[in-house]
Amino acid sequence: MKRPFISLTSDFGVQSQGVGIMESVAREIAPEAQVVHLMHGLPDFDIRAAARTIETVLYLQIGCHVCVVDPGVGTSRRGIIIKTKRGDYLIGPDNGVLLPAAQMLGGAATVVNIENPRYMPQPVSPVFHGRDVFTPAAAHLANGVAIEEFGPEIAFDSLVAAPYREAVVGDRRIDAEVIHVNKYGSLHLNITHEQWDQLGLPLGQRVTLRFGDKEVLAPFIQTFGEVQQNQPLILKDDYGRVEVALNMGNFSKQQNIATGDRCTIIF
Repeated sequence: MKRPFISLTSDFGVQSQGVGIMESVAREIAPEAQVVHLMHGLPDFDIRAAARTIETVLYLQIGCHVCVVDPGVGTSRRGIIIKTKRGDYLIGPDNGVLLPAAQMLGGAATVVNIENPRYMPQPVSPVFHGRDVFTPAAAHLANGVAIEEFGPEIAFDSLVAAPYREAVVGDRRIDAEVIHVNKYGSLHLNITHEQWDQLGLPLGQRVTLRFGDKEVLAPFIQTFGEVQQNQPLILKDDYGRVEVALNMGNFSKQQNIATGDRCTIIF
């Protein structure tokens, strides 16, 4: 039998003691579980960047995935567990951060509100639900506790909306959004590989990238080195989305593009 699997993601920063504390909580409750830190260097309070990151649990093994980017902690916002159709559990705040990941994992099968104090240390901190609510829930799930034990089922359509939707494919164009800018200044768009493949574009075809009143011409290629240094390109990234970049350059700085900006691709 495979070991239970837990992943932890937050905007705490790698120097925060909260990271180690959450791992310790997981290991105390579920000592047999494997615990992986997916990301703790997310931009502060950035739900869009967090949603993009937690999407990438698609490339982890099936398990219990905690995301703590939670500017509403301690307020009336709910803490939730989403059981996905792939078999994963997504645990975190009801602020939209988990919804893109649920879609990537086949959709939601069940959603519950985390309410049962049996699965929380007492007293529960009003400001550290990563330690006292979300990580304990993940660990108990890893131990085999049924999702129904944590609280009442809630309707998926009652959840706070995701911070971004999927791109809209039109006639010879795609209306998209920048959902992440990585450390190299490359833009990741809300276009899935499946949407892109439906276009049937051959490798090497050039497309027009329109950002407001700015336009950039870029070839669709497989990897960065197929263009000269500092030349633009568009490709399928390694996490299920479409990426716009400069080879060995910073597209975001060159074009003054940020997360949340709109991008229309014309082909």
